[in-house]
Amino acid sequence: MPTEQERSEATDQRRQVALIIYPGFKTLEATGPLSVLDYASQHLAAAGRPGGYDVVVAAPQAGPVPSDTLISIEATVALRDLAARDTVLIAGSTRIEEALTRETVLVTWCRENGRQVPRCAALCTGSFFLAEAGLLDGKRAATHWKYADQLHQRFAEVDVDADAIFLQAGGFWTSAGVTAAIDLTLAFVEQDYGRDIALAVARDMVMYLKRPGGQSQFSTLLTGQMSNQTGMRDVLTWMNERLDQPLTLEEIASQQGMSVRSLTRAFTAEIGASPMATLERLRCDRAKALLLDTDLPLKTVAYRAGFRTDEQMRKTFRRRFSLSPRDYRARFATSGTRAE
Repeated sequence: MPTEQERSEATDQRRQVALIIYPGFKTLEATGPLSVLDYASQHLAAAGRPGGYDVVVAAPQAGPVPSDTLISIEATVALRDLAARDTVLIAGSTRIEEALTRETVLVTWCRENGRQVPRCAALCTGSFFLAEAGLLDGKRAATHWKYADQLHQRFAEVDVDADAIFLQAGGFWTSAGVTAAIDLTLAFVEQDYGRDIALAVARDMVMYLKRPGGQSQFSTLLTGQMSNQTGMRDVLTWMNERLDQPLTLEEIASQQGMSVRSLTRAFTAEIGASPMATLERLRCDRAKALLLDTDLPLKTVAYRAGFRTDEQMRKTFRRRFSLSPRDYRARFATSGTRAE
């Protein structure tokens, strides 16, 4: 049987979290983070480790709160009754201008309580509430790329980063939309209970452990998938599936049944970069994922990403990201990784 002191220490290691929603909130920005926190608690319990998350859902008024879909979530606490929490997550809305006008109670709560919350996180357009409360003045902030100009125009004092997945400015955190809310919540789990628990949760959700917050909202592959030309999207997918091979421009053109010149012209027009420049970006994307989500030696990472040597990978990282693969891993992977 645990002693009274052990029970007290276990209680002290639990984290108190509030998710704030309101009519029209984005469903996935609520259910995604809630799932991350619940899975983390399950993994901690299964490992016999203390800790876990005690989560409440709050809203301007308690009761069922309709989302932007057919789903409603029960808010068990009204904002006026919300007790102090370690972490607060504020969901975004696709109709954020309407929400700002309507949800004055939420803006007031942010203004009066935001600075007292150790981790106050605005998900997607939830950043508008923090900005309206004056909490992001002079700070860098992220939001969904689609709303970045709107955030900048309405709040000129906020340094809006239209590309970041999530950002920290003191006790305030802001993120891009939907899946970025999951990335940010995974980062919180890693902060609280370590990389092993965060990685276990990521595996449950069939995700990478986390994309570094300062990285682009778009991977090279996703950017290419926005092309209107199926043929060029197919070339991009074909390249991505063969990154461990020493692909040449001639091989890529031959696979598509085109001349090198025709392929280069069509690919650059549709994807926005030449085939070989895009191939290098794909290799970097693969290498970054391996650096963060495995403890593979640098030579193995370089091989699996298709670089001829780890020195070639190092020079490419230096040129593209102004830091080495070793530094990239050290900066964004807080524990559980190794570099040779």
